[in-house]
Amino acid sequence: MTNEIYGYIDDPTALVQSAFQTVSDKAMHNLSFLHTQMPVHVSGFKLFEGQWFSCIVTPWMLSAVILPGPDQVWPLRTMSDRIGLALPYGHLTFTVGELDGIRQYLTCSLMSPLDHNLTPEQGVQLADDCSRMLLSIPVSDPDAPTQLGRRALLTGRRNCGNA
Repeated sequence: MTNEIYGYIDDPTALVQSAFQTVSDKAMHNLSFLHTQMPVHVSGFKLFEGQWFSCIVTPWMLSAVILPGPDQVWPLRTMSDRIGLALPYGHLTFTVGELDGIRQYLTCSLMSPLDHNLTPEQGVQLADDCSRMLLSIPVSDPDAPTQLGRRALLTGRRNCGNA
């Protein structure tokens, strides 16, 4: 096994969709926190600073996900290692994850468990909106606090610290 993770040349949306759908189909049953009506949906991956970036909604969570992009080589990391990254929206902490078919990826939970009041359509829209918002240059507000929390993305509050 190599100590490097080679980047995906092509958009990995279908691969990631399949991997998370397999987890949903095989491993996630009879857990009280599941939103059983929520589908697995991967917002289309976009290249950002050479890395593939997307948001994913599943019956158990909404997360931002990063995979190595074309011409990228990541070092093999220890599972559950945490890495702070700066995105246009703000700083987020990502955790190293791994699934069958996806050697390693970075993930940041935005909502877990999911609000059971979300309809499947709203969950899909939320994943798509979060993907766009996290990579959007924020409007400058000189009175805004400098530290952002993950929940701030979803609540509109920009001063909630580390969520």
